[in-house]
Amino acid sequence: MPAVSETEVRVEIPESLDPKKWVDRYADFLFKYAFRRINDQNLAKDLVQETFLAGLKGLSGFNGRSSERTWLTAILKHKIIDFYRTKSSGLTNIRAVDDEMVVQNDFFVEANGHWKKEYAPKDIGSEQDLLQDKEFKMVLQECIKKLPALWASVFTMKHLDEEKTDEILTALRLSQANFWVIIHRTKLSLRACLQKNWL
Repeated sequence: MPAVSETEVRVEIPESLDPKKWVDRYADFLFKYAFRRINDQNLAKDLVQETFLAGLKGLSGFNGRSSERTWLTAILKHKIIDFYRTKSSGLTNIRAVDDEMVVQNDFFVEANGHWKKEYAPKDIGSEQDLLQDKEFKMVLQECIKKLPALWASVFTMKHLDEEKTDEILTALRLSQANFWVIIHRTKLSLRACLQKNWL
């Protein structure tokens, strides 16, 4: 069998893909998508570059059932989950039962489970108004940055990416008990941060 020179090797590119235009068409969108989830500009840029490289390597795997942008976004999403997994690996698991009791006793009335008066949430406006407010989004992003890496990962996946709980448990290798303690503590931390920096 004759040797094939590098100039003769060609990659079959599906007609619906145009890798030469990816940077112009999708770089800004993918960067914003990544940055919103990880709050690190350099890392977001790196993940977008890795996404383009993975897309080039996986051209033959593109089946055309989604748009080019959707396909690249899915690749980026997996890169972000890998980042979350790396950030959360090596962190010790939470002693869920003990921690949950501490949270319960600190913030809630034992008899009825309602908020203790001093910890009850303050009204911060309607959800729809706040989500459209750029200043609020900036404060929320700053509050998320202050969270431990695992908490930020769980919160972002659950509430920004709207991932299913089972997918988060698998991706971050968490137990259900740990997941709910993390979500609960994260919400308490974010609420405190927003009350301090927003109200």
